[in-house]
Formats: sequence, structure tokens, C-alpha cells
Amino acid sequence: MKIRYLALAMGLMLPVLAAHADEPATVKDGVLVDAKGMTLYTFDKDSGGKSACNGQCAANWPPLVAAEGAKADDDDWTVVTRDDGGKQWAYYGKPLYTFIQDKKPGDVTGDGKMGVWHVAKPQ
Repeated sequence: MKIRYLALAMGLMLPVLAAHADEPATVKDGVLVDAKGMTLYTFDKDSGGKSACNGQCAANWPPLVAAEGAKADDDDWTVVTRDDGGKQWAYYGKPLYTFIQDKKPGDVTGDGKMGVWHVAKPQ
């Protein structure tokens, strides 16, 4: 009898657990944002699904970190390996970053920086 109740409880919990799976980003006001609501950016110098932003660049433009073992649920999202071995989320092959000068959700101070940084938008 206890096994039946345990199976029922587990069956009821699975949809709840699936609903709380972390997504790499969401859309707010037409742009991609991280879990904290911070604007995400792409870098024109990235190519082939690889980040070209390392060292001081990554200090100013922190990568959208993917947890070890993270996997995408659809073809829009991929996980790329950075030069330092860390994992980063990419959207349609473009690695994603936040910007250190964005202080609150909704800030887009990095858009157009140096002509190579752009707000990430859903496709």
C-alpha cells in the first residue's frame, strides 16, 4: 500500500519539478534577459558558436553561465565551452553575456557599445 502512495506522490510531483526547470533566458520588453531580469547581449566578434570574449572582456561582459551538465530543451539554445573550460549559454549559436554597467533589470547601457555589442532579441 505504501508503495502505491509513494508512486502516486512521485507522479504528482514530476510535472511540478519540470515546470521549475531553469530556462537559460526569458523575453521581457522584446529582449532576452537572464533569471535576474538583466539584459543579455551578443558580441559580433564571436563566431562558430565560440566566445571571443575572455579575460578582461569577460569581466566587463560576464557570460551567461550554463551549469555543468546543462542541456538545451530545443534547437534554439546550445551550451558552448569557453576558453577557460567554463560553460556558457548560446542562442542560435551566439554566446550570451550581461554587462557590468547595467545596474538594474531593464538597463540596456551595453547596446551598441564599441559597435560590436547588441541586445539579444528573440528570433
